[in-house]
Amino acid sequence: MKVVKIAEGIHMLTVNMENILFEGMWEIGNGVTLNSYLVKGEKIALIDGVIGWDGVPETLYDRLKEIEVDPKDIDYIIINHMEPDHSGWIESFKKLNADFQIICSDKAARLVTSFYGNEDKIRIVKEGDELDLGQGKKLTFHPTPNVHWPDTMLTYEVQTKTLFSCDMYGAFGRMGDHVFDDQLTESEVDFFEMEGIRYYSNVMTTFSPAIRKAIEKTEELDVNIIAPGHGPVYRTNPRKIIDDYARYSRYAQGAGKREITILWGSMYGMTKKAVDFAKEVLEREGIRYNLLEMPIESDSEMIAKIFKAAGIIIAAPTYEYKLFPPIASALEEVGRKRITGKAAFRFGSYGWSGGAEKELKEIHDRNNMKWDFIESVEFEGAPKEGDLKKIEAGILELIKRMEDRVVE
Repeated sequence: MKVVKIAEGIHMLTVNMENILFEGMWEIGNGVTLNSYLVKGEKIALIDGVIGWDGVPETLYDRLKEIEVDPKDIDYIIINHMEPDHSGWIESFKKLNADFQIICSDKAARLVTSFYGNEDKIRIVKEGDELDLGQGKKLTFHPTPNVHWPDTMLTYEVQTKTLFSCDMYGAFGRMGDHVFDDQLTESEVDFFEMEGIRYYSNVMTTFSPAIRKAIEKTEELDVNIIAPGHGPVYRTNPRKIIDDYARYSRYAQGAGKREITILWGSMYGMTKKAVDFAKEVLEREGIRYNLLEMPIESDSEMIAKIFKAAGIIIAAPTYEYKLFPPIASALEEVGRKRITGKAAFRFGSYGWSGGAEKELKEIHDRNNMKWDFIESVEFEGAPKEGDLKKIEAGILELIKRMEDRVVE
């Protein structure tokens, strides 16, 4: 854990977490930061919380000593979101300070009580409520229900115009010495673009309508600094991460980068022959592409690369009268995430019988995905010359249909 000053009277406490499954399921090979923030006026507020103190709450005590704060002097705990990566530290913190008030939304209050007790120390806030810490430090609260969970809110510090956004405007990826947007190198900017897409697609995309409302709420505030619960702090150009999140919300509705993601699986190499041919066509046409071989690829990577692409190729054979199971499972997860409106094309082989196409339609309709499908190409055994010509025509049509969806 380290402490970084982000504005006068405001410090970030941040720790890199690695070798974990985020939410118990998402593989994050590049780690994730957990950020909390301390705002100091005459009184002191700790916003959200850092877990991963190696199980020793005294680690927090040591870090706070660096900025001349005693944990016993913290008056308020602000909970923007009750998910345990932001609130799971409360029980440990009580070992250092048993006398603090929790500030949270009404829906969070119920979870505080059920998770940790403390029901007699909770103050519920609603839109526009204020907390004056003294010395010019004033916090206002702005609920953003269903930005991930129904309990979420934004906290805004009036003097420094700092928005503490918790999961909103966050990203996966560990941070080194560079924690501010104006410190990031070009490669680090690219890194957090990809990790931001991975984070949004894995964790947030189901809630894109609520995220668009949260962006509108952000626009109503005069924001100089955006301080999220995961990832870098935006102190020079907060507009960038706001625009990024607006773009990501469009990816959830079918927009994407000018690239095609090939979601594929092959039992004995017949469908793979057509995938290899599809790669040649895309390279000839100058189209970037991503390859996702299932079930080898992680769900985290699969979701992210489908999410960010304007066009999708599904290459999968029939298996026991249905769609190749790893592809069916992947598409069910995509449907669960409400990634809609993509331009798409499917091809695949079959042996004694087809059936993949029927299950593909069932998955699509059941999840109300609203993908714009080009007519599929199915072939018996290995693809013949005529099959490859049909696949090429399908890919060229896919490129045309994705063009009006491109948002880089």
